[in-house]
Amino acid sequence: MKNFDNSASFFDKIVKRRRAADTCFRFLVLPVFFLLSACLEPTGGQNTGDNSVSTSEASATKPLFSKTDFASLDGWAADDLGAALQTFRKSCERILNAPPARALDTKTGASSLYGTAGDWQAVCSLALDAQASSNPRAFFEDNFQPFQVSGKAGPVGLMTGYYEPEIRGSLSQGGIYQTPLLAKPADLMRLDLNDFDPNLGNESIRGRIEKGRFVPYPDRAAINRGALGALARPVAWIADPVDAFFTQIQGSARIVLPNGEVLRASFAGKNGRPYTAIGKVLIERGALARENVSMQTIRDWLSANPSEVQTVLEANQSYVFFNVVPLGDKKLGPTGAAGIALTPGRSLAIDRRIHALGAPIWLDAQLPGNTDPERRLMIAQDTGSAIRGAVRGDYFWGSGTQAGRAAGETNAEGLFVTLIPHTLASKWSETP
Repeated sequence: MKNFDNSASFFDKIVKRRRAADTCFRFLVLPVFFLLSACLEPTGGQNTGDNSVSTSEASATKPLFSKTDFASLDGWAADDLGAALQTFRKSCERILNAPPARALDTKTGASSLYGTAGDWQAVCSLALDAQASSNPRAFFEDNFQPFQVSGKAGPVGLMTGYYEPEIRGSLSQGGIYQTPLLAKPADLMRLDLNDFDPNLGNESIRGRIEKGRFVPYPDRAAINRGALGALARPVAWIADPVDAFFTQIQGSARIVLPNGEVLRASFAGKNGRPYTAIGKVLIERGALARENVSMQTIRDWLSANPSEVQTVLEANQSYVFFNVVPLGDKKLGPTGAAGIALTPGRSLAIDRRIHALGAPIWLDAQLPGNTDPERRLMIAQDTGSAIRGAVRGDYFWGSGTQAGRAAGETNAEGLFVTLIPHTLASKWSETP
């Protein structure tokens, strides 16, 4: 169903804050959950998160896309669109190599607003041309139609942040290096439910075959106790078990080896078990007050209570597996769901059931460290199990301690405007 309207400027009609109950839920519960959630799961296979069956906003209510114009976007004239263009070009290189009839994003589908790769290939060719670099603002304005996005709760959604940790590790076990990061086991299988019944949607489940039956994969506690047997193959050994846990939450990490060399732990798969935020666990145990929960207070509590660390961490059944790869360009982050190295401050994780990887999305949100709202053009290049909804984004801050601090503090209301090539936008009806 094509669900659009042609209403007046979105920013002229911004809705009031959500009702008190909704606001209370978002500010008291969601920060605990999303602060310790990770993004990412690749279409083809790297990064974290899952696409397990979920009854979320996307399945309950169709998003609303309303045509607007660039003049209505506060901050558009001030943004560094050259940086956005460089990030968009990385997505275009993959789009241009895709079969034209294939959906721009197989999770979003060819019948969505985002259409097929072929609908984007002409504009991607222009993006890679030198003329676009000379005037990136004209490139976007001349070739794209902005659509304001609204979800179940209206045009205002939740924006969080994520980053790539930097941790101490070794390629061999010994001394302080006793916590393994495991390779993806050979028996871990992913089943796409759409292959069995199109009515099940673009969702997937994970498990393994035991005695002729497909069963859930072992959870974190079972894996820690040796359930994988010889299939447990460490790719690195980490000095701090809490660092190893947060690497699984974020989906990647830079591993600093004893000799100073830096490698990257890159997402290879996950067990498909449900994710539980340990911040929520500590609140329920009375260990932390809800209003005081942050990444740092959780780390401090775990450091002060070493005998309880394993029990608390194992409350999260989800378990992530890794590859260890060369670091590559130090300025870029890990490879995201689109198969592209993430760009700090320009790569955005989105709900792929609603938005397509590769699409430019204008973000308007109050991010930490700034007195003024952050208004900039991002490129959808990642996703994650915690990213659910039409106006729901995860902002990639980069790598290291400073990026981690900013990511942990990111919890803001935000607005989305997605950009669609003119030739594709013209095919869509303005009525639902």
